[in-house]
Amino acid sequence: MTAPAVSAVLFDLDDTLYPQSSFLAGAFDAVAEEAGRLGLDRDRFRRALDEALSEGSDRGNTIDRALAALGAPGTDAAVLVKAFHGFVPARLEPYPGVPAALGELGRRVPLGLVTDGHVPGQQAKLEATGLGSHFGVVVFSDEIGRSYRKPHPAGVAAALDRLGVPPAEAVLVGDRPDKDVAAALSLGMRAVRVRTGEYAARPDLPGTFASVETVAEAAALLLPLLAEAD
Repeated sequence: MTAPAVSAVLFDLDDTLYPQSSFLAGAFDAVAEEAGRLGLDRDRFRRALDEALSEGSDRGNTIDRALAALGAPGTDAAVLVKAFHGFVPARLEPYPGVPAALGELGRRVPLGLVTDGHVPGQQAKLEATGLGSHFGVVVFSDEIGRSYRKPHPAGVAAALDRLGVPPAEAVLVGDRPDKDVAAALSLGMRAVRVRTGEYAARPDLPGTFASVETVAEAAALLLPLLAEAD
């Protein structure tokens, strides 16, 4: 059976449209500066943050683990977490080809963004990429609730509802098989996985529509499938 034409394309943000490592570098610099004001060795703590992060950004409690490694578990981590959440990047450079790819797709069908994380931080990231104008709908899943982060499909479903597009006519583009792709597949959507960022080496999920290197490649793949294609 021929799949329906694509009437909308949704995107993930972190490590899909820009490298999240660039945001984390700036945020952890801000955390280390605050740690220095608390009396910790700034440089040692900054290195401890990098070591904790190397175990995976989604493991969580990065600041607590860095404090423990530094032998300073009694430090008020809440102050450091506040510094992390308060960091506002001036600029986050998108991956090469992303603005052009979004522009080309967006001229043909509506685009949406579904992103997980602390809402003010995700808003600041999106603004710093300069990509916000490409999206007719932006869903911050934490506004629904932290438990509704991908792979829970609620944020993706909300974006589709706002766009008025059924799942079968939409595609989600994201970097995480276990989150982005899983959320899309659970709704009966097609999912294009881009192998960028921290989790690029993870295997694809069965049922993934396509797996490509970049968003630019994803756009080239999707353009012939769009509902308004010639």
